[in-house]
Amino acid sequence: MIWQTYLDAEQARFVQELLAFVRIPSVSAKPENIPDVVQAAEWVAARLTAAGVDGAQVMPTTGHPVVYGDWLHAGADKPTVLIYGHFDVQPAEPFDLWDSPPFEPEIREGKVWGRGASDDKGGMMVPILAVEALLKTTGRLPVNVKFFFEGQEEIGSPDLPPFVAANVARLSADMIFSADGLQYAPDQPQIVEALKGLVKGEIVVRGPRSDQHSGLHGGGIANPAMALAHLLASMKSADGLVTVAGFYDDVIDLTPEDRAAIARIPYDEVSYLAETGAPAVFGEPGYSTRERLWARPTLDVNGLTSGWQGIGSKTVLPAEARAKITCRLVADQDPAKVLAALAAHVEAYCPEGVTAEFQAGQGGAGPFLVPSGHNATGIAAQVLEEVYGKAPYRTRLGGSIPVMTTLLGELGVHAVMFGFSHDDENLHAPNEFFRLDAFRKGQEAYVRLLQRLGA
Repeated sequence: MIWQTYLDAEQARFVQELLAFVRIPSVSAKPENIPDVVQAAEWVAARLTAAGVDGAQVMPTTGHPVVYGDWLHAGADKPTVLIYGHFDVQPAEPFDLWDSPPFEPEIREGKVWGRGASDDKGGMMVPILAVEALLKTTGRLPVNVKFFFEGQEEIGSPDLPPFVAANVARLSADMIFSADGLQYAPDQPQIVEALKGLVKGEIVVRGPRSDQHSGLHGGGIANPAMALAHLLASMKSADGLVTVAGFYDDVIDLTPEDRAAIARIPYDEVSYLAETGAPAVFGEPGYSTRERLWARPTLDVNGLTSGWQGIGSKTVLPAEARAKITCRLVADQDPAKVLAALAAHVEAYCPEGVTAEFQAGQGGAGPFLVPSGHNATGIAAQVLEEVYGKAPYRTRLGGSIPVMTTLLGELGVHAVMFGFSHDDENLHAPNEFFRLDAFRKGQEAYVRLLQRLGA
């Protein structure tokens, strides 16, 4: 096939372009990198134009920009496909844990090493290159294609809801495919059918107006650190059940068919414990570890702050204690209702002698579940089986991609995860990498996907 010949001939150039893309430190979480996020957006718009996409442009939001481009010449009788990805990256700290500088990418062992190589710069380049291969060899695409890339996914896409709402006509499509996604293993494809939602917040417990001498006042007034410990313990039972009233009310229970599908996917608990370094598995009773990870909601403490944190001892009764918490949500939990339940619990269970409040965090996401029999998902599964030579696993993920629920809410379309990273590629961690064979395989998969959709 002529497009395959093109991809093979141009692969070395594509890899060098990926290296140039990764060199841009487009860290959306850090104010000092705002110009770099803009530079990355401009790089993406230019790359779309070079591929033959029409009207590629950087578009402002109230925060980091997005990039849009399209090719709409396939005809009204052909479907319109929206392809999503993101060009912002996680912070790279701690730098001393990297084997090579995070923004000076290197090729080693058939992999590109650098921050964002896998999540999501390599992934979002894949469909651009597939479209280029078709346009350069045939002069046209088998379907109408729109590209929508954002620069704020790693901070929860806070400015995307109003942007999408204001650009529904521009972004409208029959199908959506996300280039931000994972395959199960280098030789095993998967279709991710669900993502968890996310809410976050901070519990603040206050006592005396300032830190007090623990000998002079211990036993006379309440200790906010101890009060916070009691409050946190009231939110979850010792065996892992969340005890916040109403937390599980809207959860769609797993059907016997759902549980059987999860059980069919290989799972090795010894390997899982070795991977995490944990001494044992733990979680909500009545469910397997996989079911908890993929399809049950969670409540976790992410950070604790109170009292003296320096070397040695300082005998204080702290004035304040704080806990950062997050909940991962599943369908059909509503983020606003869960936040309200958390706030009500903190108020109801505040220990005596202190005050407590729950401060909701910014940048949450609703849960995402693809309905059974979803047509675009079925087509994507056929393409993956063709490319990999085996049927994809049907899986779920505990992570969140906020824009998926935004696009569903505004455009009415369930997106299909069609990305080619892997969860062992140190996403969000030092020594992130992206497999070059997956980079090439993804390009072929996207060409075949577009062809199948056009047929």
